[in-house]
Amino acid sequence: MAGNSQRRGAVRKGASRKGASVGSGGQRRRSLEGKGPTPKAEERPNHKAYKAVQRAARSAGTGGGSRPTGQRGGDRGGRRTRSSTEVVAGRNSVVEALRADIPASTLYVASRIDSDDRVREALRLATERGIALLETPRGELDRLTDGAVHQGLALQVPPYDYAHPSELVDPQSVGIPLVVALDGITDPRNLGAIIRSVGAFGGHGVVVPERRSAGMTAAAWKTSAGAASRVPVAQATNLTRTLQDFRKDGYFVIGLDMDGDVELPDLDLADQPLVVVVGSEGKGLSRLVGEQCDQIVSIPMASGTESLNAGIATGVTLYEIARQRGTGRR
Repeated sequence: MAGNSQRRGAVRKGASRKGASVGSGGQRRRSLEGKGPTPKAEERPNHKAYKAVQRAARSAGTGGGSRPTGQRGGDRGGRRTRSSTEVVAGRNSVVEALRADIPASTLYVASRIDSDDRVREALRLATERGIALLETPRGELDRLTDGAVHQGLALQVPPYDYAHPSELVDPQSVGIPLVVALDGITDPRNLGAIIRSVGAFGGHGVVVPERRSAGMTAAAWKTSAGAASRVPVAQATNLTRTLQDFRKDGYFVIGLDMDGDVELPDLDLADQPLVVVVGSEGKGLSRLVGEQCDQIVSIPMASGTESLNAGIATGVTLYEIARQRGTGRR
């Protein structure tokens, strides 16, 4: 055989032919046809616009998520939303949650549970409050509580219906407007304690960021000692923008920090509409949030004393504001 046909590995190719190879099934033709027009964003399941439409549809069906007529929808860096469902597990935890009047929808009771005083009290409190009782196999309880030690009892807490930040601006509210905003507070017990102080000293609401922040869990409800049922909590998608909008509505923004420009007794803005911003214990106020503050306020303490936790610092500050406004107890 001539040429290189004898070299090792050589393959003799047949004569070339034009057109599709035999058995292609028209793949080349179909590949040129395209897939038609691109669906609209709200029709694509993985697109955020589709998810927004679905949320709106659910809200329209349940009544949640609606905003009062005349409220601004796209501003304040926030939105009215709902948190996820929570399950409280364990006999002591369930009884304490029921005693604290934490909102609940269902009490799950294990089949053939060994009854004791806690179980009997849980059943009694749930019945008095009209909470549904559901006898449940232990395997299903394990699944519902994600493997937690439930001891045969679990309580389902429904999602919290957050307010929109704009709803806290109410010209008809009693007293000088006072709102507390949280920046980086991740402990729900601190959130509950702050809500309790806001209720005690005439505040009108609390704003929490949507991300990297404590939410309205059962622990927050319990620590608030009932104040969570009276004090609205709003959720902001962007806390910096929310503070900017409060300032546009005539509020002054003060931030709490150990290295403040003004000590709390010398605060001269107490008689003005206020937003008090509380930062985390470790990091304090974030830079962008601090730039929105009209004043940075510190609480004077004895030398060598460590910083107060967020809940206590907020309570002290709100008391001083109420005292200067003449609404605090003397």
